[in-house]
Amino acid sequence: MSEHAQSFIAHLTGLADHDRGALAHLRRSLGFDPGAFPRAYPYVERFVGPERHAEDPWRKALYLGAGLFALHPEHRQGETLASALGHLAHVRESTSIERRFIALLSAEPEGLPDLLRQVVSLLAADDCAVDYVRLLDDLGIWLRPFGGDGRDRIRQRWARDFYCAYDAATARTESTPSTPDPLQRSA
Repeated sequence: MSEHAQSFIAHLTGLADHDRGALAHLRRSLGFDPGAFPRAYPYVERFVGPERHAEDPWRKALYLGAGLFALHPEHRQGETLASALGHLAHVRESTSIERRFIALLSAEPEGLPDLLRQVVSLLAADDCAVDYVRLLDDLGIWLRPFGGDGRDRIRQRWARDFYCAYDAATARTESTPSTPDPLQRSA
C-alpha cells in the first residue's frame, strides 16, 4: 500500500467526520468522468501533484476513489473490495453478486466507474467496509490505458480474494455444529 493512498484516505475520513457537504460533492462527482466535476476539485486536486496531467491514471483513481468513499465511508484495512463482496455473496446466498463481480473483472477502464459504483452501493446496503487504500492503489493501475499486465494481476488477485472469502464463509457455515432442538430433548 502506498503512503500517498493512506494519507488521501485519512483526508477523506476527516471529511466524513467534519464536512458532510464535501462528501455530497464527491458522491455527486460519480455522475461524471473521474476528475471532471469542478466541485470535487477542492477535496482532491491537492493530492494529485503538479506533474500529473488531466488524463493521468492516478489522478482519475483519486477522483474515483474519493467518490466511492463518499458513497460508503466505511474503511477497514485488510478487507478488500473483492473479499467484502465474497462475504456478501455468501450471506445473501446470491448468484447475482457473483455475476456482478465477474462483470467487474471484465471491465475496461472506461466502464469501471459505473460497475464500482453499483458494487459499493451493494456493500453499503449491508454495512460491509472496504479497504479503500488498497482499492485506490489498484485503481491507479487498472485505469492505465495500456495497463494490461498490471490489470490482469489485479483481476486475478480480486478473483482469489472473492472466492476465498466466499468459500471460507461457506466452510464456516458447514462446520458449525447444529444446536440440538430443545423440544426433542424433552420428548
